Amino acid sequence: MIKPVFTEKSLKDAKLGNYTFKVAPRMNKNQIAVEIAKIFDVKVVKVRTMKTGGERGRNARGKNFSKLATKKAIVTLKEGDKINIFEEGKSK
Repeated sequence: MIKPVFTEKSLKDAKLGNYTFKVAPRMNKNQIAVEIAKIFDVKVVKVRTMKTGGERGRNARGKNFSKLATKKAIVTLKEGDKINIFEEGKSK
């Protein structure tokens, strides 16, 4: 499971060659690099990962909720490589 993350910060970093993805929590850096290279046909130079912990709480109506833990990966590509889905379109 690899999903791109589209936020203001991730789009700004994409211009510098760092692309952000949500990945499966059990994937390691080597697996992430291989999958990104295979899917987008690019050369991955570096992978940084971070886990965001799960959350438990109670909403305003008193119902309990929980969110599962997730993992993000910031992938740095070889100079000159791009992933087109992160390119911003011009607004009219």
